[in-house]
Amino acid sequence: MKKYRFYGWETANIKDANGLTPRDYYDILSDIWCAGTCAPRMRDEWSANNPTLGQCSITAFLMQDFFGGKVCGILRPGGNYHCFNVVDGCVFDLTSEQFGDEVLDYSNCPEQFREIHFAKEEKRLRYEYLRTQLLNKCPFIRPCTVETVG
Repeated sequence: MKKYRFYGWETANIKDANGLTPRDYYDILSDIWCAGTCAPRMRDEWSANNPTLGQCSITAFLMQDFFGGKVCGILRPGGNYHCFNVVDGCVFDLTSEQFGDEVLDYSNCPEQFREIHFAKEEKRLRYEYLRTQLLNKCPFIRPCTVETVG
């Protein structure tokens, strides 16, 4: 089996209604993440060598569209939350590799809500762009939940 660098990849065996796992989505999104989908405050640091930088919330909420479950957040220095997914006890974080060797604590993290995150129009627009690119790249897949904000 291919080795991944995102948190939870070894146990991310859950499948969505399309039969895809988080690993499958990581492979697809790896060709879509770009400076334009990166959080503006991190955009100058984004590179193809660190494609998950600044992609956490939009990616986690996008995965929630396909897998359901909750989006939770790890409080980071500066007051921002790093978002990840929890689905039926399966914890995965498609964008964790942006932190390199830093070990994140995924326990006791508060749930995050798209209504709060997407109150920032730029974030909502980045999410919508990422979602549109994913669906255009893979027209055979469909979200299991339709929870857009805007």
